[in-house]
Amino acid sequence: MSSSAANPKAPASATLIMTLLNEASGIETFLQSLTTQTVLPSEIVIVDGGSTDSTLSILRAWQPPSGVTLVLEELPGAGISQGRNRAIELASFEKILVTDAGTQVNSDWVEKILAGLESAEVASGFFEPLAGTFFSTLIAAVITPTITEIDPEKFLPSSRSIGFSTKAWRRGGKYPEWLDYCEDLIFDIAMRDAGVTFRFVPDAIVRWEGRPSFTAFAKQYYRYARGDGKAQLWARRHAIRYGAYLGGLALVVLALVASPFWWIALGAGFFIYMSQPFRRVLFFRNTVGAAWPGAILLAPFVVVLGDVSKMLGYPAGLVWRRKNRLVASASIANVAD
Repeated sequence: MSSSAANPKAPASATLIMTLLNEASGIETFLQSLTTQTVLPSEIVIVDGGSTDSTLSILRAWQPPSGVTLVLEELPGAGISQGRNRAIELASFEKILVTDAGTQVNSDWVEKILAGLESAEVASGFFEPLAGTFFSTLIAAVITPTITEIDPEKFLPSSRSIGFSTKAWRRGGKYPEWLDYCEDLIFDIAMRDAGVTFRFVPDAIVRWEGRPSFTAFAKQYYRYARGDGKAQLWARRHAIRYGAYLGGLALVVLALVASPFWWIALGAGFFIYMSQPFRRVLFFRNTVGAAWPGAILLAPFVVVLGDVSKMLGYPAGLVWRRKNRLVASASIANVAD
């Protein structure tokens, strides 16, 4: 695979790291987006958690751009945090860039992240939906926050799009290897609490594709919420969700046994609750394409499916936390929304 764009600038003194598992379907697209960067990292370190598809053969056959070194290590059974920590340990440079396989990075992503690191220890990049199948694009458009929703002072970056110094990584206690999901949020919070400086870089964009089916999406959100429960994250946010659905159920009962006018209240509450997903689909309608009206109609189903998955996953995480108190004691407890 060769670069489709000239890179007149010498590679920067930075290491891009990632961990992956069975990413054969998307790794070539990611590598292609990487080779078109206006500034390249001098080093790419990838830790594979035990892929059984053709991921490793694709990586071994890939020829990095001139001046870029590829380090590939196999670590079967490694989770996301363990894989990232190992990749950072292998890194030759102080500046670390992190993204995920299966994504596409905008051509100036590396350059923008590195510019952010000139004035802060953490550069918080952003992300947008990637056009794929109708269902994957629909899911991504519904759940991806728009830039208008972000408070730069409170934004906790996803490790889909972030850069930091190895010093900040150590001050944050590294990625928490006891967590399988939400590990990047705990890592962000630990760095913030340690006094690490953050800079929001909204134009450092990584594009990501949603899950290919509703079943895969439900599993993803269940695991995310289970991770929240394990780490005791966003308790108020989850409580509000349970309250909203209990309130909706109460309005249905009132409409059935008391007065049909309660249906009006239920409808008003529904549209208020769904206003944000509707706005997101409209915001990303160019990515969704001509089918965006259908995406508007299906958005409530995506929201409800995700909410139910979260409401099942969160208590499962709390149960795990109770059974693993010694492990969970290393987490950040009672994190406020």
